Amino acid sequence: MTTPAQHRHVLGDEFAAARAPRVTPGLIAFEPDTGDSAMFRQAVERAGGVVAPLSVDTRGLIWLTYARADELSATLEANPQISWVQLPFAGVDAFADPVREHARADRVFTSAKGAYAQPVAEHALGMIIALLRAFPRRARLTRWDEQIIGTSLYGLRVTIVGAGGIARELMRLLDPFGVEVTIARRTDHPVAGAHQTLTADRLPDVLGTTDVLVIAAAHTAQTTHLMSTREFERMKPEAVVVNIARGPLIDAAALEHALRNGLIAGAALDVTDPEPLPEGHPLWSAPNILITPHQADTPEMTAPLLAVRIEHNVRAFLGDGRFVGVVDSSAGY
Repeated sequence: MTTPAQHRHVLGDEFAAARAPRVTPGLIAFEPDTGDSAMFRQAVERAGGVVAPLSVDTRGLIWLTYARADELSATLEANPQISWVQLPFAGVDAFADPVREHARADRVFTSAKGAYAQPVAEHALGMIIALLRAFPRRARLTRWDEQIIGTSLYGLRVTIVGAGGIARELMRLLDPFGVEVTIARRTDHPVAGAHQTLTADRLPDVLGTTDVLVIAAAHTAQTTHLMSTREFERMKPEAVVVNIARGPLIDAAALEHALRNGLIAGAALDVTDPEPLPEGHPLWSAPNILITPHQADTPEMTAPLLAVRIEHNVRAFLGDGRFVGVVDSSAGY
């Protein structure tokens, strides 16, 4: 019996070997300990770490849930001796306040950024093809569609906002289609494989020639409503938009207006604002929209990848200091 292929980490160049301050190694605790952390405990032990209940001897903390992010501040307040905190997801916006409030020169926060890039990029590719081939429209019909519509992905111009692991993996998946990729990111440092790399403030310059826009950037104060009415008005009516980052990067009211008024041809969202998107929200009935419930990756996909990240960072914590996924407390990701 063959072993199925597994996802792997895909990192942006700025996170491949991020430098972090020296930290104090010691016992590692899991919080909140929900009892389903066996895979992660084994990862710690493979790296030479010792897992123990939270105590005055704890120096490493692996936080396992997004739902109880508000408890992290209290845990760190009560345990100032903790020098390394591993967060469970790529996006750390839910942890922005505790990270900022408890950042210190001798404490490192790491996230899972890059760890889940492959399953999320796979989801994004599926959404792109679904939009171009009018799947959202046809999935809702109960009769034969007389309209002859559909666009090929081959040779299109794709703009990706963000340059982390998801963007890079999506570029790899798009390569067989011969697309022309533009990357918009914080800096204009070239991304290998992209036709051009622009700073994010130049995104409006390329919206008018973009066929497919993919949002794959972190949610910060600077990226909130990155796409609003003014930006949608710059786009071609044949263009489609995919968001697999965070809901607030797109102004929901502006997106609905763009879809209903033909400013763009379609949109696919794995994330929304608000989230979950309430029943009866206007976006549910907008034309040519595809919405999935923030499940571009599932626990079955992410748990093995998080275990690999934990194992790597435990080794960094215990000795070499080469943490992956270091969070910039000032930037918020």
